[in-house]
Amino acid sequence: MPFLGQDWRSPGQSWVKTEEGWKKTTADEKNNNNNYNNNNVSVESFCKEEEEKEEKEEECFNKENLPLSLNYDMAARKRKKDQMNNNAKLPYFHREKWIYVHKGSTKERHGYCTLGEAFNRLDFCSAIKETRRFNYVVRLLELIAKSQLPSLSGVAQKNYMNILERVVQKVLDDQQNVRPIKELLQTLYDSLCGLVQDMGKSVLVGNLATWLRRMESILQWQQQLDCIQIRRPTSTGMTLTELPASLHLNIMQRLTDGRDLVSLGQVCPSLGVLAEDRLLWKRLCHYHFTDRQIRKRLMVSDKGHLEWKKMYCKLSRCYPHREEYSETLHFCTHCHILFWKDTNHPCTANNPEGCTMALSPQDFINLFNF
Repeated sequence: MPFLGQDWRSPGQSWVKTEEGWKKTTADEKNNNNNYNNNNVSVESFCKEEEEKEEKEEECFNKENLPLSLNYDMAARKRKKDQMNNNAKLPYFHREKWIYVHKGSTKERHGYCTLGEAFNRLDFCSAIKETRRFNYVVRLLELIAKSQLPSLSGVAQKNYMNILERVVQKVLDDQQNVRPIKELLQTLYDSLCGLVQDMGKSVLVGNLATWLRRMESILQWQQQLDCIQIRRPTSTGMTLTELPASLHLNIMQRLTDGRDLVSLGQVCPSLGVLAEDRLLWKRLCHYHFTDRQIRKRLMVSDKGHLEWKKMYCKLSRCYPHREEYSETLHFCTHCHILFWKDTNHPCTANNPEGCTMALSPQDFINLFNF
Protein backbone atom coordinates (compact mmCIF):
# COMPACT_ATOMS: atom_id res chain seq x y z
CA MET A 1 0.00 0.00 0.00
CA PRO A 2 1.47 3.47 -0.88
CA PHE A 3 2.34 5.88 1.92
CA LEU A 4 0.33 9.09 1.51
CA GLY A 5 1.93 11.17 4.25
CA GLN A 6 4.47 13.94 3.67
CA ASP A 7 7.16 12.57 5.95
CA TRP A 8 7.16 9.11 7.53
CA ARG A 9 9.19 10.49 10.47
CA SER A 10 6.57 13.08 11.39
CA PRO A 11 4.81 12.57 14.73
CA GLY A 12 1.41 12.78 13.08
CA GLN A 13 -1.48 15.18 13.55
CA SER A 14 -3.44 15.85 16.71
CA TRP A 15 -7.22 16.28 16.68
CA VAL A 16 -9.50 17.78 19.30
CA LYS A 17 -13.23 17.19 19.58
CA THR A 18 -15.24 20.41 19.86
CA GLU A 19 -18.90 21.32 19.73
CA GLU A 20 -18.59 22.04 16.02
CA GLY A 21 -16.76 18.76 15.33
CA TRP A 22 -13.16 17.46 15.17
CA LYS A 23 -10.43 20.06 14.52
CA LYS A 24 -6.69 19.91 14.06
CA THR A 25 -4.52 21.36 16.83
CA THR A 26 -1.47 23.47 16.11
CA ALA A 27 1.76 23.54 18.04
CA ASP A 28 0.65 26.59 20.09
CA GLU A 29 -2.58 24.93 21.05
CA LYS A 30 -0.65 21.83 22.10
CA ASN A 31 1.53 23.91 24.41
CA ASN A 32 -1.54 25.61 25.87
CA ASN A 33 -3.12 22.26 26.49
CA ASN A 34 0.02 21.01 28.18
CA ASN A 35 0.13 24.10 30.41
CA TYR A 36 -3.55 23.62 31.25
CA ASN A 37 -2.88 20.02 32.13
CA ASN A 38 0.04 21.02 34.36
CA ASN A 39 -2.15 23.52 36.19
CA ASN A 40 -4.75 20.85 36.78
CA VAL A 41 -2.29 18.33 38.21
CA SER A 42 -3.07 19.43 41.70
CA VAL A 43 -6.80 18.96 41.17
CA GLU A 44 -6.29 15.47 39.78
CA SER A 45 -4.00 14.49 42.62
CA PHE A 46 -6.60 15.70 45.13
CA CYS A 47 -9.28 13.58 43.45
CA LYS A 48 -7.02 10.54 43.49
CA GLU A 49 -6.35 10.97 47.21
CA GLU A 50 -10.08 11.11 47.91
CA GLU A 51 -10.69 7.96 45.85
CA GLU A 52 -7.93 6.10 47.70
CA LYS A 53 -9.50 7.04 51.04
CA GLU A 54 -12.88 5.74 49.93
CA GLU A 55 -11.35 2.47 48.74
CA LYS A 56 -9.58 1.96 52.07
CA GLU A 57 -12.84 2.54 53.95
CA GLU A 58 -14.65 0.00 51.74
CA GLU A 59 -11.89 -2.56 52.33
CA CYS A 60 -12.18 -2.15 56.08
CA PHE A 61 -15.96 -2.53 55.91
CA ASN A 62 -15.68 -5.63 53.74
CA LYS A 63 -13.18 -7.25 56.10
CA GLU A 64 -15.51 -6.73 59.05
CA ASN A 65 -18.51 -8.15 57.13
CA LEU A 66 -16.61 -10.79 55.16
CA PRO A 67 -18.81 -13.82 56.14
CA LEU A 68 -21.97 -11.94 55.16
CA SER A 69 -20.54 -10.87 51.81
CA LEU A 70 -19.34 -14.39 51.03
CA ASN A 71 -22.75 -15.87 51.81
CA TYR A 72 -24.40 -13.21 49.69
CA ASP A 73 -22.09 -13.90 46.73
CA MET A 74 -22.60 -17.67 46.98
CA ALA A 75 -26.38 -17.28 47.16
CA ALA A 76 -26.37 -14.95 44.16
CA ARG A 77 -24.24 -17.36 42.14
CA LYS A 78 -26.48 -20.29 43.09
CA ARG A 79 -29.62 -18.41 42.04
CA LYS A 80 -28.00 -17.49 38.75
CA LYS A 81 -26.92 -21.10 38.12
CA ASP A 82 -30.38 -22.47 38.96
CA GLN A 83 -31.96 -19.95 36.65
CA MET A 84 -29.65 -20.97 33.81
CA ASN A 85 -30.41 -24.67 34.40
CA ASN A 86 -34.14 -24.05 34.45
CA ASN A 87 -34.00 -22.04 31.26
CA ALA A 88 -31.71 -24.52 29.50
CA LYS A 89 -34.66 -26.57 28.26
CA LEU A 90 -36.50 -23.55 26.89
CA PRO A 91 -36.00 -23.23 23.13
CA TYR A 92 -34.90 -20.03 21.51
CA PHE A 93 -37.62 -18.33 19.51
CA HIS A 94 -36.84 -16.80 16.15
CA ARG A 95 -38.98 -14.53 14.06
CA GLU A 96 -38.19 -16.43 10.87
CA LYS A 97 -39.35 -20.04 10.84
CA TRP A 98 -36.96 -21.02 8.03
CA ILE A 99 -33.22 -21.58 7.64
CA TYR A 100 -30.71 -21.08 4.87
CA VAL A 101 -28.87 -24.29 3.92
CA HIS A 102 -26.40 -24.32 1.06
CA LYS A 103 -24.48 -27.39 -0.03
CA GLY A 104 -21.62 -26.56 -2.30
CA SER A 105 -17.86 -26.71 -2.76
CA THR A 106 -17.27 -23.06 -1.83
CA LYS A 107 -15.21 -22.26 1.24
CA GLU A 108 -17.59 -19.52 2.37
CA ARG A 109 -21.19 -20.19 3.31
CA HIS A 110 -23.70 -17.39 3.76
CA GLY A 111 -26.00 -18.06 6.71
CA TYR A 112 -24.28 -21.32 7.68
CA CYS A 113 -26.59 -23.42 9.87
CA THR A 114 -25.93 -26.65 11.75
CA LEU A 115 -28.29 -29.47 12.64
CA GLY A 116 -28.55 -28.27 16.24
CA GLU A 117 -29.64 -24.80 15.11
CA ALA A 118 -32.16 -26.33 12.71
CA PHE A 119 -34.01 -27.95 15.63
CA ASN A 120 -34.67 -24.51 17.12
CA ARG A 121 -35.10 -22.44 13.97
CA LEU A 122 -37.64 -24.85 12.47
CA ASP A 123 -39.49 -25.03 15.80
CA PHE A 124 -39.69 -28.80 16.15
CA CYS A 125 -41.02 -28.42 19.70
CA SER A 126 -44.20 -26.90 18.27
CA ALA A 127 -44.26 -29.30 15.30
CA ILE A 128 -44.76 -32.35 17.52
CA LYS A 129 -47.96 -30.81 18.87
CA GLU A 130 -49.55 -30.96 15.41
CA THR A 131 -50.90 -34.31 14.28
CA ARG A 132 -49.85 -33.77 10.66
CA ARG A 133 -46.19 -33.26 11.56
CA PHE A 134 -45.83 -35.65 14.50
CA ASN A 135 -44.91 -38.79 12.52
CA TYR A 136 -42.43 -36.82 10.40
CA VAL A 137 -40.54 -35.55 13.45
CA VAL A 138 -40.57 -38.99 15.10
CA ARG A 139 -39.12 -40.61 12.00
CA LEU A 140 -36.46 -37.92 11.85
CA LEU A 141 -35.48 -38.56 15.47
CA GLU A 142 -35.30 -42.28 14.74
CA LEU A 143 -32.93 -41.81 11.78
CA ILE A 144 -30.68 -39.58 13.86
CA ALA A 145 -30.62 -42.20 16.63
CA LYS A 146 -29.54 -44.87 14.16
CA SER A 147 -26.63 -43.16 12.40
CA GLN A 148 -26.14 -39.48 13.31
CA LEU A 149 -25.41 -39.52 17.05
CA PRO A 150 -21.59 -39.25 16.71
CA SER A 151 -21.93 -36.17 14.48
CA LEU A 152 -24.18 -34.21 16.87
CA SER A 153 -22.64 -31.23 18.61
CA GLY A 154 -23.33 -30.34 22.22
CA VAL A 155 -26.13 -27.93 21.28
CA ALA A 156 -27.67 -30.47 18.91
CA GLN A 157 -27.58 -33.14 21.63
CA LYS A 158 -29.38 -30.90 24.11
CA ASN A 159 -32.03 -29.91 21.55
CA TYR A 160 -32.49 -33.54 20.50
CA MET A 161 -33.08 -34.73 24.07
CA ASN A 162 -35.40 -31.80 24.81
CA ILE A 163 -37.56 -32.60 21.79
CA LEU A 164 -37.55 -36.29 22.67
CA GLU A 165 -38.70 -35.49 26.22
CA ARG A 166 -41.56 -33.39 24.84
CA VAL A 167 -42.56 -36.22 22.52
CA VAL A 168 -42.70 -38.72 25.39
CA GLN A 169 -44.70 -36.30 27.52
CA LYS A 170 -47.19 -35.74 24.68
CA VAL A 171 -47.69 -39.50 24.28
CA LEU A 172 -48.23 -39.91 28.03
CA ASP A 173 -50.84 -37.15 28.01
CA ASP A 174 -52.66 -38.12 24.80
CA GLN A 175 -52.19 -41.92 25.10
CA GLN A 176 -51.67 -42.15 21.34
CA ASN A 177 -48.76 -43.36 19.17
CA VAL A 178 -47.33 -45.41 22.03
CA ARG A 179 -45.70 -48.11 19.92
CA PRO A 180 -43.68 -45.80 17.58
CA ILE A 181 -42.23 -43.94 20.58
CA LYS A 182 -41.32 -47.21 22.29
CA GLU A 183 -39.48 -48.28 19.15
CA LEU A 184 -37.75 -44.90 18.96
CA LEU A 185 -36.54 -45.12 22.57
CA GLN A 186 -35.36 -48.70 22.09
CA THR A 187 -33.46 -47.76 18.93
CA LEU A 188 -31.81 -44.83 20.69
CA TYR A 189 -30.86 -46.93 23.71
CA ASP A 190 -29.37 -49.71 21.57
CA SER A 191 -27.33 -47.20 19.59
CA LEU A 192 -26.00 -45.56 22.75
CA CYS A 193 -25.08 -48.93 24.26
CA GLY A 194 -22.89 -49.63 21.23
CA LEU A 195 -21.35 -46.14 21.11
CA VAL A 196 -20.68 -45.65 24.81
CA GLN A 197 -18.38 -48.66 24.78
CA ASP A 198 -16.15 -46.80 22.31
CA MET A 199 -16.02 -43.54 24.29
CA GLY A 200 -12.25 -43.83 24.52
CA LYS A 201 -12.10 -43.41 20.75
CA SER A 202 -13.99 -40.07 20.87
CA VAL A 203 -17.02 -41.47 19.09
CA LEU A 204 -19.54 -39.25 20.90
CA VAL A 205 -19.23 -35.57 21.73
CA GLY A 206 -19.37 -35.02 25.50
CA ASN A 207 -18.29 -36.85 28.63
CA LEU A 208 -19.39 -40.31 29.61
CA ALA A 209 -21.36 -39.21 32.70
CA THR A 210 -23.66 -37.02 30.61
CA TRP A 211 -24.51 -39.85 28.22
CA LEU A 212 -25.08 -42.28 31.10
CA ARG A 213 -27.57 -39.85 32.65
CA ARG A 214 -29.34 -39.62 29.31
CA MET A 215 -29.52 -43.40 29.09
CA GLU A 216 -31.07 -43.49 32.56
CA SER A 217 -33.67 -40.97 31.40
CA ILE A 218 -34.47 -43.19 28.40
CA LEU A 219 -35.02 -46.18 30.71
CA GLN A 220 -37.34 -44.11 32.89
CA TRP A 221 -39.36 -43.03 29.85
CA GLN A 222 -39.66 -46.64 28.74
CA GLN A 223 -41.00 -47.65 32.15
CA GLN A 224 -43.53 -44.83 32.05
CA LEU A 225 -44.74 -45.93 28.61
CA ASP A 226 -44.98 -49.56 29.76
CA CYS A 227 -47.14 -48.55 32.71
CA ILE A 228 -49.51 -46.45 30.64
CA GLN A 229 -53.16 -47.41 30.93
CA ILE A 230 -55.57 -46.43 28.19
CA ARG A 231 -58.52 -44.56 29.62
CA ARG A 232 -61.89 -45.71 28.41
CA PRO A 233 -64.21 -43.00 27.11
CA THR A 234 -67.01 -41.98 29.42
CA SER A 235 -69.53 -41.63 26.60
CA THR A 236 -72.22 -44.30 26.27
CA GLY A 237 -72.33 -44.24 22.47
CA MET A 238 -71.78 -47.08 20.03
CA THR A 239 -68.52 -49.02 20.41
CA LEU A 240 -66.27 -50.41 17.69
CA THR A 241 -67.53 -53.97 18.04
CA GLU A 242 -71.13 -52.82 17.56
CA LEU A 243 -70.44 -51.40 14.10
CA PRO A 244 -71.45 -53.43 11.05
CA ALA A 245 -68.91 -55.61 9.25
CA SER A 246 -68.82 -53.30 6.22
CA LEU A 247 -67.53 -50.43 8.38
CA HIS A 248 -65.02 -52.74 10.05
CA LEU A 249 -63.65 -53.67 6.65
CA ASN A 250 -63.58 -50.03 5.58
CA ILE A 251 -61.52 -49.14 8.66
CA MET A 252 -59.06 -51.98 8.06
CA GLN A 253 -58.53 -50.90 4.46
CA ARG A 254 -57.25 -47.53 5.68
CA LEU A 255 -54.51 -49.02 7.86
CA THR A 256 -51.00 -48.85 6.38
CA ASP A 257 -49.18 -51.02 8.93
CA GLY A 258 -49.68 -54.76 9.15
CA ARG A 259 -49.05 -54.72 12.90
CA ASP A 260 -52.04 -52.43 13.38
CA LEU A 261 -54.14 -54.85 11.35
CA VAL A 262 -53.07 -57.77 13.55
CA SER A 263 -53.74 -55.81 16.75
CA LEU A 264 -57.20 -54.85 15.53
CA GLY A 265 -57.96 -58.49 14.74
CA GLN A 266 -57.26 -59.41 18.38
CA VAL A 267 -60.09 -57.25 19.70
CA CYS A 268 -62.86 -59.77 19.06
CA PRO A 269 -63.39 -62.94 16.98
CA SER A 270 -65.38 -61.15 14.26
CA LEU A 271 -62.57 -58.67 13.67
CA GLY A 272 -60.07 -61.54 13.72
CA VAL A 273 -61.84 -63.19 10.79
CA LEU A 274 -61.81 -59.94 8.80
CA ALA A 275 -58.11 -59.36 9.60
CA GLU A 276 -57.25 -62.58 7.74
CA ASP A 277 -58.77 -61.34 4.49
CA ARG A 278 -56.33 -61.96 1.62
CA LEU A 279 -57.35 -58.77 -0.20
CA LEU A 280 -56.31 -56.63 2.78
CA TRP A 281 -52.80 -58.11 2.85
CA LYS A 282 -52.56 -57.93 -0.93
CA ARG A 283 -53.39 -54.22 -0.75
CA LEU A 284 -50.66 -53.71 1.87
CA CYS A 285 -48.08 -55.56 -0.23
CA HIS A 286 -48.77 -53.45 -3.31
CA TYR A 287 -48.83 -50.27 -1.23
CA HIS A 288 -45.40 -50.69 0.35
CA PHE A 289 -43.44 -52.73 -2.21
CA THR A 290 -42.88 -52.76 -5.95
CA ASP A 291 -43.97 -55.50 -8.32
CA ARG A 292 -40.38 -56.59 -8.81
CA GLN A 293 -39.88 -57.03 -5.07
CA ILE A 294 -43.13 -58.98 -4.78
CA ARG A 295 -42.16 -61.34 -7.61
CA LYS A 296 -38.90 -62.17 -5.86
CA ARG A 297 -40.71 -63.21 -2.67
CA LEU A 298 -43.69 -65.15 -4.00
CA MET A 299 -45.17 -67.71 -1.61
CA VAL A 300 -47.83 -70.17 -2.80
CA SER A 301 -50.04 -72.29 -0.54
CA ASP A 302 -50.89 -75.97 -1.05
CA LYS A 303 -54.13 -74.95 -2.72
CA GLY A 304 -52.30 -72.80 -5.26
CA HIS A 305 -53.20 -69.41 -3.69
CA LEU A 306 -50.70 -66.67 -2.90
CA GLU A 307 -50.00 -66.27 0.80
CA TRP A 308 -50.20 -62.47 0.94
CA LYS A 309 -49.91 -62.23 4.72
CA LYS A 310 -46.74 -64.32 4.84
CA MET A 311 -45.37 -62.46 1.84
CA TYR A 312 -45.95 -59.14 3.61
CA CYS A 313 -44.07 -60.31 6.70
CA LYS A 314 -41.18 -61.56 4.58
CA LEU A 315 -41.03 -58.41 2.43
CA SER A 316 -41.06 -56.26 5.57
CA ARG A 317 -37.88 -57.96 6.77
CA CYS A 318 -36.14 -57.52 3.41
CA TYR A 319 -37.21 -54.07 2.17
CA PRO A 320 -38.12 -50.74 3.80
CA HIS A 321 -41.73 -49.63 3.93
CA ARG A 322 -43.13 -46.81 1.89
CA GLU A 323 -43.12 -43.52 3.78
CA GLU A 324 -45.92 -41.00 3.43
CA TYR A 325 -46.49 -38.01 5.68
CA SER A 326 -49.35 -35.55 5.93
CA GLU A 327 -46.93 -32.63 6.04
CA THR A 328 -43.19 -32.47 5.41
CA LEU A 329 -40.43 -29.92 5.27
CA HIS A 330 -39.87 -28.23 1.92
CA PHE A 331 -36.67 -27.02 0.31
CA CYS A 332 -36.44 -24.14 -2.15
CA THR A 333 -33.84 -24.93 -4.82
CA HIS A 334 -33.68 -21.28 -5.86
CA CYS A 335 -33.13 -19.67 -2.44
CA HIS A 336 -31.60 -22.71 -0.67
CA ILE A 337 -34.09 -22.22 2.17
CA LEU A 338 -35.62 -24.99 4.28
CA PHE A 339 -39.10 -24.31 5.64
CA TRP A 340 -42.45 -25.79 6.60
CA LYS A 341 -45.17 -25.59 3.98
CA ASP A 342 -47.32 -23.08 5.88
CA THR A 343 -44.31 -20.80 6.52
CA ASN A 344 -43.68 -18.24 3.81
CA HIS A 345 -40.06 -17.53 2.96
CA PRO A 346 -38.70 -14.55 0.96
CA CYS A 347 -38.38 -16.32 -2.40
CA THR A 348 -37.10 -14.19 -5.32
CA ALA A 349 -38.00 -16.67 -8.07
CA ASN A 350 -40.66 -15.87 -10.63
CA ASN A 351 -42.41 -19.17 -9.91
CA PRO A 352 -41.81 -20.01 -6.22
CA GLU A 353 -44.02 -23.10 -6.26
CA GLY A 354 -41.99 -24.66 -9.07
CA CYS A 355 -38.76 -24.32 -7.07
CA THR A 356 -39.95 -26.07 -3.91
CA MET A 357 -39.56 -29.78 -3.29
CA ALA A 358 -40.77 -31.96 -0.40
CA LEU A 359 -38.06 -33.54 1.72
CA SER A 360 -38.20 -36.91 3.39
CA PRO A 361 -36.57 -37.27 6.83
CA GLN A 362 -33.50 -38.86 5.21
CA ASP A 363 -33.24 -35.99 2.70
CA PHE A 364 -33.35 -33.54 5.60
CA ILE A 365 -30.40 -35.24 7.29
CA ASN A 366 -28.46 -35.36 4.03
CA LEU A 367 -28.62 -31.55 3.80
CA PHE A 368 -26.40 -31.27 6.87
CA ASN A 369 -23.83 -33.88 5.83
CA PHE A 370 -21.26 -31.31 4.76
